[in-house]
Amino acid sequence: MTVKDGQTTPEQNPEQEMHTSTDPEQGQNPGTEMTEENPNIEQAQAEQAEQADPVQEELEQLRILSNENYQRFLRTQADFDNFRRRSRQEKEEYLKYASLKLIEQLLPVVDNFSRALSTAQGTQDYDSLLRGVDMIYRQLEQALVQEGLTPLETVGQAFNPEFHQAVIQVESEEHEEGIVIEELQKGYMLKDKVLRPAMVKVSM
Repeated sequence: MTVKDGQTTPEQNPEQEMHTSTDPEQGQNPGTEMTEENPNIEQAQAEQAEQADPVQEELEQLRILSNENYQRFLRTQADFDNFRRRSRQEKEEYLKYASLKLIEQLLPVVDNFSRALSTAQGTQDYDSLLRGVDMIYRQLEQALVQEGLTPLETVGQAFNPEFHQAVIQVESEEHEEGIVIEELQKGYMLKDKVLRPAMVKVSM
């Protein structure tokens, strides 16, 4: 304790003086340093967040686009499956009733044949019966022509293996070699396709 100018002041311990004094090399206490560093950290975090946001946004947009494309693919696949199923059903239906039109045209022919047979049992007029059968034949022939069936021309034509089937070959003084001189069984075309070649006799 020291007496100065009539006042008594306590003496400080040297160790207390060391603790209370400020370190001249540090210049300021640690609390001040933390206060100055915090803004720098927050600014760095903010800049990092700003850089990450566009990336996250782009990833989200890609995810949405991917999901939309996948849903579109599922719808397209479902539409294709439905189309394929309908096509198969329509094909089966067509094949099942492909001969419907021809059958409808042949029914009147069958009816006329039935009437002709019933009439033939109780009549002696064979000429009338013959005319009736000929009429039915022509009716049948007309129904087949409407479906695209046409007979092949044979007699007098040069032999063609695409349309003719040579059953017999004979020598002939009246015809050149390889000419059809007789038709043994008719051949037919169905539109542009050979349905059945004609059986013929050919000169040699």
